[in-house]
Amino acid sequence: MRVVDLIEMKRDGKEIPAQDIKAFVDAVVRKEVPEYQTAAFLMAVYFKGMLPEELVAYTQAMLYSGDTLSLKSLANQYKVDKHSTGGVGDKVSLTLAPMVAACGPVIPMISGRGLGHTGGTLDKLESVPGFRVDLSEAEIEAGIAKSGYVITGQTGSLVPADKIFYALRDVTGTVPSIELIAASIMSKKLSVGLNGLVLDVKVGSGAFMKTQDRATKLADTMISIGRAMNCNVRACITSMDQPLGVAVGNANEFIEAVEMLKGNAPADYAHLCYTLGTEMLAMAKGISNDDARDELEKAITSGRALEQMRKSIAAQGGDARAVDDYSILEIAKNTVDVKAPCDGYVSAFNCEQVGKAGCILGAGREVAGAPVDHSVGLEVLHKIGDKVKAGDALFKVYYKDEKKCETACKMLLDAVTLSNDAPKPNELIRDIRR
Repeated sequence: MRVVDLIEMKRDGKEIPAQDIKAFVDAVVRKEVPEYQTAAFLMAVYFKGMLPEELVAYTQAMLYSGDTLSLKSLANQYKVDKHSTGGVGDKVSLTLAPMVAACGPVIPMISGRGLGHTGGTLDKLESVPGFRVDLSEAEIEAGIAKSGYVITGQTGSLVPADKIFYALRDVTGTVPSIELIAASIMSKKLSVGLNGLVLDVKVGSGAFMKTQDRATKLADTMISIGRAMNCNVRACITSMDQPLGVAVGNANEFIEAVEMLKGNAPADYAHLCYTLGTEMLAMAKGISNDDARDELEKAITSGRALEQMRKSIAAQGGDARAVDDYSILEIAKNTVDVKAPCDGYVSAFNCEQVGKAGCILGAGREVAGAPVDHSVGLEVLHKIGDKVKAGDALFKVYYKDEKKCETACKMLLDAVTLSNDAPKPNELIRDIRR
């Protein structure tokens, strides 16, 4: 089939045969298809969607467009992972991986960097001196043998088709496509041979999915792809209408993740970690959610989860002393409070704006590949439902550059809504899909 025929079929809402989808993806990777035709295909999918059979074929074609990790030494072990669709203050992976690994399953986590208003797990880990996120397959296996998990970046040979399609989606207005998002996530996650995957699909002002319906559709789409490709997938629909926990940044988020393993964490952050961890562990060990929750709690109270983190940091070249001595981390010394202009209840956040304020400070990036400043960030001192008085600190900002700080503080003040009446509580866990 000619590429133009394939584009026309999708434009007209017709089903493309699986073999033609594979041939198209392979040709794109070999650079035999002009970018304008690839872009036209993506736009046709954006408007017409994909049938389930097409989507599975497209995901498989991307998955096998390059290398996959065999991880032969882990062949007889249950490999489980977690993926978040991105948010503000979301440092869950840093805590969740050692919690679950301390209970037995192995976790080969391929993670990403922050872009736009959302933070990246790899950036947060790189705030630890020496920490490496460019592990080879042999290093991934060795790291898991030492600590039960690794968190590393996508290697150049894994799912090369996704890199090409993603770059074009970013500049052609097709990023919001549910089918294209689902295939992108699942092709990368399945490249390490997972047996199980738990998804944290975020919805709200700080999420890419702004409505419950779209978040649910994305979750169900990825569950169906996993089912067709022999991977057990569960999804939690969770709120991103306010930042998660207190810390937003890199080094400060790492500290909050460590504190969770020491039994100290904001209530919303702990609740989400336990919810996702329970689903992961129950799936991996075939036990009840109650038993999984008990195991996770014991992993923390015994100190085993914290020790897993120390071992993993050391295995990936990082200075494991950072777990016990935060002075090893670079934290910006300049601070300023953003104060409430009047009395009232915190009733809403423009959570995306909070994330963008962090980017302005230097904690995030607007362009892929740009450096981040691990030392800067902010703390969210009041959450939805809190009553504040005029002059109370809403945020504490850690900064280096005065002008950037001034801009960020204005954004943060604009991002909070204060009202005379107490709002409804923010529901963190909206739904669990299996």
